[in-house]
Amino acid sequence: MLRTVSATAYLTPFREGGSLPGLVEADDDGMYVVKFRGAGQGTASLVAEVVVGELSRRLGVRVPELVRITVDGRMARLEPDEEVQDLLTNSAGENLGMDYLPGSFGYDGMHWQPPAPEAATIRWIDAFAANIDRTWRNPNLLVWHRDLWAIDHGASLVFQHAWPPVERWATRRYDLSEHILAPVADTLPAAELDALDASLAARITPDLLTEVTGLVPDDWLLSMNAAIGDDRDADAWRARYQEYLLARLRERTGWRPELAEVAS
Repeated sequence: MLRTVSATAYLTPFREGGSLPGLVEADDDGMYVVKFRGAGQGTASLVAEVVVGELSRRLGVRVPELVRITVDGRMARLEPDEEVQDLLTNSAGENLGMDYLPGSFGYDGMHWQPPAPEAATIRWIDAFAANIDRTWRNPNLLVWHRDLWAIDHGASLVFQHAWPPVERWATRRYDLSEHILAPVADTLPAAELDALDASLAARITPDLLTEVTGLVPDDWLLSMNAAIGDDRDADAWRARYQEYLLARLRERTGWRPELAEVAS
């Protein structure tokens, strides 16, 4: 399970993006960038953060530690900003925290680049998870101690917002020519890209997907029931995520980054 900590102080909001994440101090003396369940995207984005973030970690990508962070709605009384007050009030309970990397800076590809296999791995995972971010406009990559760290996977798993037929999702293609790591990933010869594809695909097993979906709190899954008029239990939700991801894995020749030409 993800570690659980309790928020002790809300420090500052991050105004980038639509989910209004904030820097929060916790009772383990750590600081976390928190995505709140009360934001407009609800718990679906938190589910994507855990599933794709932890899958990425297990495939060798650096991802800051993710924690379950409990927020007491009474913290809102100490905040002068009405928007933050409402957010904290509506986010009472468990939220998602990502370890804060002090001194990190956003990747721009100008002064430093990661090794090509690392860049290609991140791009492959983004294609698999249908991450609509990670472009030059919204890189969601940090450089910390001259290592690359992937953050903010909440825009992945776009199927969970509409639940299209599995077959349509499995073969959905994307134009990843604007992926921020494309110039680095594309320096790998085709044979090495093929080998990387085979290696990553072989490591995504049903057991691995059971493991990463098992890290998602039941409450985050069940909160989607009311939104779409569903009444399945948490384990049934996990099985549904696994079904969609395994189907996409089987159809990867249709969306592999070097083959994806036109978004559909």
